[in-house]
Amino acid sequence: MALRKYKPTTAGTRWRIGNAYTEVTTNVPEKSLLEKQKSVAGRNSQGRRSMRYKGGGNKTMYRIVDFKRDKKDIPAVVKTI
Repeated sequence: MALRKYKPTTAGTRWRIGNAYTEVTTNVPEKSLLEKQKSVAGRNSQGRRSMRYKGGGNKTMYRIVDFKRDKKDIPAVVKTI
């Protein structure tokens, strides 16, 4: 696994070294495990703005993760993290 060296912007990060997970991760997530996340943008159930200075920004996606772990005896391969 490669090491990541940080730029010395402060005295504490001058000698900081961390792990780089470029070998085990990909830049693009698996499409079948994603769904759109609806943007509320500070609006209530009637659609009226109830909070100021909210809204805009990039579209966000929601990763589907199976936390139940009830699938036994099914072979699988982890492709990416």
